[in-house]
Amino acid sequence: MGKDVIIACDFSSKEACLSFLDKFTERKPYVKIGMELFYAAGPEIVKEIKKRGHKIFLDLKLHDIPNTVKKSMSVLSGLDVDMTNLHAAGTISMMEAALEGLTREDGTRPLLIAVTQLTSTDQERMENDLLIKEPIDKVVMHYASNAAKAGLDGVVCSPLEAQKVHETCGEKFLTVTPGVRFADGDKGDQKRVMTPEQAKKIGSDYIVVGRPITAAEDPVAAYNRCVSEFVD
Repeated sequence: MGKDVIIACDFSSKEACLSFLDKFTERKPYVKIGMELFYAAGPEIVKEIKKRGHKIFLDLKLHDIPNTVKKSMSVLSGLDVDMTNLHAAGTISMMEAALEGLTREDGTRPLLIAVTQLTSTDQERMENDLLIKEPIDKVVMHYASNAAKAGLDGVVCSPLEAQKVHETCGEKFLTVTPGVRFADGDKGDQKRVMTPEQAKKIGSDYIVVGRPITAAEDPVAAYNRCVSEFVD
């Protein structure tokens, strides 16, 4: 699996997103459609961006009882996205049900990955807000192992944890890592971050980059910088 930069298109409207993507005339970046854009524009935005030639990571982070997640994934499988996700905290049974629902009659399906702990969560918040007292590194590895047992393709994790996830679950088990910022950039609300170059060295398979690209004065130049530091 080749490395790639995924742009988090966290826009509040279809028009804003498509206007942003119009800037990319030479290379069609891999795009993440999250809850904000999906709730604003619906499934049609997925179809439109796919029609334009972009790969799509549909980031809706499903988390419900297994039967509900299975039926929801069955619907999402018809959108022809390349990757989608759910929360590993939903248990192995939920992840297995999701995988079953996502798989089409011909056996094909998008990549399915599980969120371990959000990159806005640190040890203090995990203990005080979630009452999880184990070290965050141990929790992430346990969630990743559960995802692997359920047959998923990988996890969403901090780039700080990517190398250990590979050591725990194998080199082919994908690590999709948000929380990536340029060395000279603002961390925003992210707690566990790395630069694109650092993420490459530690073994991330995909990096998800939002504001450092979407809010840049020259988004195409910022994207090309990410690609240069992470892929090339």
